[in-house]
Amino acid sequence: MRTILILLCISITLYGNTQNDLNYFLPKNTTYNSNIPTPQSVIGHDVGEWHITHDKLVQYMYAVANASDRVTIEDRGETFEDRLLLLLTITAPANHQKLQTIKSAHIDATESDGLDTNRPIVVYQGFSIHGNESSGTNAALVLLYHLAAAEGNDINNLLNNTVILLDPCMNPDGLQRFAYWANTNKNENLNPDPNDREYSEVWPGGRTNHYWFDMNRDWLPVQLPESRARVATFHDWLPNILTDHHEMGTNATFFFQPGIPSRTHPLTPKLNQKLTKDIAQYHAKAFDKIGSLYYTEESFDDFYYGKGSTFPDINGSIGILFEQASSRGHIQESSNGILTFPFTIRNQFTAALSTLEAAQGMRTELLEYQHNFFKNARQEAAREGNNALVFGDEKDAAKAYHLAEILKRHKINIHELKSDVSLKGKRYKKGYSYVVPKNQKNTRLINAMFEKRTKFQDSLFYDVSAWTFPLAFGLDYDESVSTSIAGNQIDNLDMKTGSVSSKSNYAYLMEWHEYYSPRALNTILKRGLRAKVAMRQFSLGGKDYDYGTILIPVQNQKLDTNQLYQFLNNIATENAIDINGVSTGLTQGIDLGSNQFRSLTLPKIGVLVGSGVRSYDAGEIWHLFDQRYDITVSKLDVSRVSRIDLSRYNVIIAPSSSNLSVEVIKALKTWTEDGGTLIGYRSTLNWLKSKEFIKFELKKNKRVAKDITFEQRGDFSGAQVIGGAIFEANIDRSHPINFGYKNNTISLFRNNTLFMEPDEQSYNNPIQYTKKPLLSGYISKPNLDSLSGTVPYKAKRLKKGKVVVFTDNTNFRAFWYGTNKLLMNAIFFRNQL
Repeated sequence: MRTILILLCISITLYGNTQNDLNYFLPKNTTYNSNIPTPQSVIGHDVGEWHITHDKLVQYMYAVANASDRVTIEDRGETFEDRLLLLLTITAPANHQKLQTIKSAHIDATESDGLDTNRPIVVYQGFSIHGNESSGTNAALVLLYHLAAAEGNDINNLLNNTVILLDPCMNPDGLQRFAYWANTNKNENLNPDPNDREYSEVWPGGRTNHYWFDMNRDWLPVQLPESRARVATFHDWLPNILTDHHEMGTNATFFFQPGIPSRTHPLTPKLNQKLTKDIAQYHAKAFDKIGSLYYTEESFDDFYYGKGSTFPDINGSIGILFEQASSRGHIQESSNGILTFPFTIRNQFTAALSTLEAAQGMRTELLEYQHNFFKNARQEAAREGNNALVFGDEKDAAKAYHLAEILKRHKINIHELKSDVSLKGKRYKKGYSYVVPKNQKNTRLINAMFEKRTKFQDSLFYDVSAWTFPLAFGLDYDESVSTSIAGNQIDNLDMKTGSVSSKSNYAYLMEWHEYYSPRALNTILKRGLRAKVAMRQFSLGGKDYDYGTILIPVQNQKLDTNQLYQFLNNIATENAIDINGVSTGLTQGIDLGSNQFRSLTLPKIGVLVGSGVRSYDAGEIWHLFDQRYDITVSKLDVSRVSRIDLSRYNVIIAPSSSNLSVEVIKALKTWTEDGGTLIGYRSTLNWLKSKEFIKFELKKNKRVAKDITFEQRGDFSGAQVIGGAIFEANIDRSHPINFGYKNNTISLFRNNTLFMEPDEQSYNNPIQYTKKPLLSGYISKPNLDSLSGTVPYKAKRLKKGKVVVFTDNTNFRAFWYGTNKLLMNAIFFRNQL
């Protein structure tokens, strides 16, 4: 046995050394310009010897750009951790001299009936949007070197006919985090044992960005700086092909699209999938040549347009997903033998080259496809005539503004509302609403963003099945209006300006409807000022005030009358809210001195993070407080919770979680019983129930397979999954959890099967799913029947404290603006629930 192990170590060492040689990756019989630096000459190690860190990647990108007249480089912005978001444009030197002319001709072809195919094709190649799927970014080193340094007719022809937009690292923060882990745990004697620490990242891992978002779901919402940079590039160039290089499980091989045909979104043209399949022939040929195993059409899909490989499909391009089996370090055992990091890099590089070969070989066909896509879209748009859609919220300008902001990022034309209008019982207010004409270039994208769909060809989804944007934002909208209600087109989108109506010696009133009201209230409380919340509606000075109105008395404050006025003016301006100064406490309804105005205290918030907590959910909460509301939260690692002083906090949020230790659960229970408010989400409900933090009943949905074969069992189980759909619930607006909402219904995102039974007392069910709750997306009939009439929220006392639970994610992917306030209400009005 000892002899076998020694031979294995020797073979692994020799194998690794051979694979680290640059020639292992590069095409045979190609000469390279010696004036172009190799990766090793700049970063100090061979490709695949170590995982490239982002700083070294940037160093090499700039070195090549400075040395090659085929390459230019631009900095498109920064990540949350201030890392550069680079884009390299690679083409023939002669093309660089007329690059703007090439771009203009390319865009013109999408906007006119005439077509000139005597021009370059445009290819966007993106790598490692998941930071711990790093073979892509490491392959980008080799790809850049090859494109900049290769010599001969083949590379010259490619570059003469192609503009390559190289995005070498789509997730700099995640890549850096993962590279640190893999490199600091690397053995001198490479160890393929999958149990080695190198292959088990600590929480949250390197997949996500700084706030733990999966950025490959953000192409459509564009809420993150990395997404905004690349989506701007996409719309600026409209590439013909966009590739998205990923990794998957170690025991897999290599996947390239098409995915499962039945799981393609119906708005994607059938020709798109045919061309994807034609391009796949180039990948197959290239992988056959190097002897690498691969597969296609057996997994993954093209349904959700928020993914990198699907977003292009609704925008006239061909999106292609690559998935390479991951070494998750430097070398690892797999069912296909020893999987080395250099091998994974070579496969990614091979796929990048086969994409460019396909682009060159199918150039005319792909240029014609994009031209016809937009030509057909123009015809569809023309048939819309003066049709338009309108969206808004007469009480909340900020939510409508942020949806308009997304549309502008996607180059969708929007107009202001000409004047206030009432449609189908909803009031749309100028400055709070926007009109979107359907007769415009990106009409198909508009349909994709606003559609409600409840019927599907397939019942299995790789990701969400619904994302209807006005529902996500909690906005009123109407898809059947005329452009006659539209005012001027908006070129520069500006947020509504907030103000204080007048200086007061008595009190100020701030309604709770606006999105940034919680940020304003937190600033007021943080300054040590007294504020109260109205538990009932009232009228004063000819204005109606809703549940949740915030009262700021003038007397007995830390600031004098003038200082308070100026302070509130600043808050109104910064948060785009209106604050009204009033001169009397006498109202129609509850007077301002009534005990129906309840005092509020500053929340001191902790959020559970660490092993056992779902990092996506925790990150969404962290981002919401840190980026949107400027509220400081403490991230409490569950490994330390039982040893720290929890009395520092009056609110602790437990994102979706499981398998927490006995000590952690005991500490949380003691803290809650002593007066804390514990807010639990999704799977957290299971241990809150079992450990007797709160009592509730869950519906049990028994699944019995009838006439289902062994082969079909996976599809049967998968069809019972709620991958992500939108549902309607009735709300009791008088309950503090619903303060700030003006409608009697709310749209909720759900992707789990926790069906919580309602309380027998109706007033304890302030949010309850309707009898027919499905608004958009897929859910099986048994699950829909189970969901009907259940509740997504409960709050109950636990001795001196309170436990609040949500079955659904109110902060989904940073674009579910419409339910963010539920969490804010649970925090600020915790003593009134």
